[in-house]
Amino acid sequence: MSKIMTCKQTLAVTTHRVLAADLNEHETVYGGRLLEMLDGTASISAARLAKSINVTASMDQTNFIAPFGLQDSFCIETYVSGCGKRSIEVFAKIVGEHLQTGERYIGLTSFLTFVVTDKNFTLGTISPESPEEIMICQGYQARQTQRLQALKSQQAFNESLSTGYPWD
Repeated sequence: MSKIMTCKQTLAVTTHRVLAADLNEHETVYGGRLLEMLDGTASISAARLAKSINVTASMDQTNFIAPFGLQDSFCIETYVSGCGKRSIEVFAKIVGEHLQTGERYIGLTSFLTFVVTDKNFTLGTISPESPEEIMICQGYQARQTQRLQALKSQQAFNESLSTGYPWD
């Protein structure tokens, strides 16, 4: 019998204040830094469902919507939005806040896929409750189908790449 968990039971939240060291030449938070923090937070959501060793397989549909600047904070919120036998889809959003005005805004959204390393493992199921969770989880099957098609194309592409030294 598979275990059923709610999206909220897999929720992971981290909050960060933007500091000068986080900024790029445009005076906004460097995208690579955001992706690093995003992956770390999302991995907690995946682990809460899997209770087993899992690894990041992909970051899909990452959309940088609005920048984060000095005097802002941002909150990374992630939760499981779907799962297969061994794969876990995690939805992530980063909500920014202008600390001087209190204005909140969506700065980034992404779907990440994690895979349980044990090939004999079977995941439980995820149950959405809030209107946002229901809307996002309803699209899981379509996103999973697209991911599997893209994976096949990516495998063929990868097989065509050279592993030789570039200077030869």
